[in-house]
Amino acid sequence: MAEPAEADTVDALRLASSVVLPTGPWATVLDCLCGRFPAVPREQWTSRMTRGLVRDGAGQALDPASPFRAGLRVRYFREVAAEAPVPFTESILHADAHLVVADKPHFLPVAPVGGWVAETLLTRLIRRLGNPSLVPLHRIDRGTAGLVLLSANPATRARYQALFRERRIEKIYEALAPPLPATAFPLLRRSRVVRGDPFFRMREEPGPPNSETRIAVIGQVAALWRYELVPVTGRKHQLRVHMAAIGAPVANDPYYPALAARASDDYARPLALLARSLAFVDPLTGEPRRFVTRRSLLIPPTPPP
Repeated sequence: MAEPAEADTVDALRLASSVVLPTGPWATVLDCLCGRFPAVPREQWTSRMTRGLVRDGAGQALDPASPFRAGLRVRYFREVAAEAPVPFTESILHADAHLVVADKPHFLPVAPVGGWVAETLLTRLIRRLGNPSLVPLHRIDRGTAGLVLLSANPATRARYQALFRERRIEKIYEALAPPLPATAFPLLRRSRVVRGDPFFRMREEPGPPNSETRIAVIGQVAALWRYELVPVTGRKHQLRVHMAAIGAPVANDPYYPALAARASDDYARPLALLARSLAFVDPLTGEPRRFVTRRSLLIPPTPPP
């Protein structure tokens, strides 16, 4: 695995993951990490520690001999070998001392996850703006394009986070999906969405609803309809699950209604889902704010026979 350049070390620590060490028989923090994450070779943990990329909650570097203590919070940088570049560029629609509004392309994750660390919106913006305090206030799927709000100032972060927690922000999406001429629109989809199988998919099950989406038809593109989606709640994959459930799965969705065979990203066939606009009353100034994406959905190519 390639060693990160010295200039990247600070970025590595800014984008660290963390874990609280459980009770166990280990003598050192290194022993515990190896036991907790068996897929990561001991040599890799040792290398991270030697380079100062494993620290405690106070920011003090932990070395391979650091003694184990149950309850210790450990921050570490998750490295990815041979990370493939995402060949699309984000744009910044707004940036001030408190808030950044980014317009994300398809295929770019919002924050480090899975096989992406450097090729994420958060990492790119930290380097581009030189602000290590950036934190996403919400996330959209890697395959979804459009608007993402990020907090730029820890002192005011909670004020903006409350917009989402208290549902005081209007999020509007667009999707391209098959037509449903026999269905009356607009409609309200309410259902119970829970974790499915495999773990990264979601599914509906009987029971009290925990998700809600308003769905309307706003146009037609080739053989598809253009739908406006307004999520009232924010469950993982909610919009994609709801569209598949009503019989109009989002075009090019590899997860719903059925899981497609795993393959490399097909840049010519992005998920036809776009975070179009965000509107809210600014909690600091009391002024209404509305941001609209500059991106548009591509007409999906006709699949081969």
